[in-house]
Amino acid sequence: MQAAAGVQETGADTALVDDFVLHLAAQRGLSEHTVRAYVGDLRALAGYATRHGAEGLADVDLAMLRGWLASMSAADRSRATLARRGAAVRTFFAWAARTGRVASDPALRLASARPSSTLPTVLSQDSAADLLDVARTRSDDDDPIHLRDWAALELLYATGVRVGELCRVDVDDLDLSERTLRVLGKGGKERVVPVGEPAVDATRQWLRRGRPVLATEGSGPALFLGRRGGRVDQRQLRTAVHEVAVAAGVEDVAPHALRHSAATHLLEGGSDLRSVQEVLGHSSLATTQRYTHVTADRLRASFEQAHPRA
Repeated sequence: MQAAAGVQETGADTALVDDFVLHLAAQRGLSEHTVRAYVGDLRALAGYATRHGAEGLADVDLAMLRGWLASMSAADRSRATLARRGAAVRTFFAWAARTGRVASDPALRLASARPSSTLPTVLSQDSAADLLDVARTRSDDDDPIHLRDWAALELLYATGVRVGELCRVDVDDLDLSERTLRVLGKGGKERVVPVGEPAVDATRQWLRRGRPVLATEGSGPALFLGRRGGRVDQRQLRTAVHEVAVAAGVEDVAPHALRHSAATHLLEGGSDLRSVQEVLGHSSLATTQRYTHVTADRLRASFEQAHPRA
């Protein structure tokens, strides 16, 4: 692990964190994004610790952990950031204590910060339709990137998959005849989700008219490709969603908003919570239950606007 600018990182800390990264990747099956975030959190803690007299991560105690989190709270870091950093250090020190790398676990009594319960933007069904209509219209120019973007946006909304999951999808993961998509989610868990007919149609057009134009010998089995023929990355799809949202005149949204919109619209349409949990790949039903608050708020707003005695 390379030290951040201005942080004097010890060799012991580097070895400790390197071992922790191997544990996260091999034993817990966490995503690269989560591992990278945890490493950044530990780097920040190591810097704070050395500035406050500790010799390294193994020298951190509960008071120092509380001071570190308090300093970030005072700097107006988001509740989500505080919650994730708390989770990172609890995971790290539990592993380090269990494997004998530290004498004791200083995070055992560290209070958990509650993550914000707010959700990203949820599009109305009309706005989602406008967004996808613009994506389809853009593809009329036969630009393979526009064909890709149309298919990708349709799949994001139809299936509620995470953008990182969609980037990892291969051609064989999509069964157009059965209208299903196989997805590898967090923790290496596989799930199969249904795909609607509009997304199937858009993907067929991409496979017929777009992908062959971009494909190279090195493209491999990736379903979605970039301009140079390699597997598409999250940044490219985020840019696509942004561009289409601007063109459609709807709220500027990120790909994750399509996931939240899909979940909300499923519940509004009568799907049960367990089914939505399966589609989204949530390990806990409590995570899915957040969407019931969104649908309740939308119902209340509609009632107050329409009912004569609201």
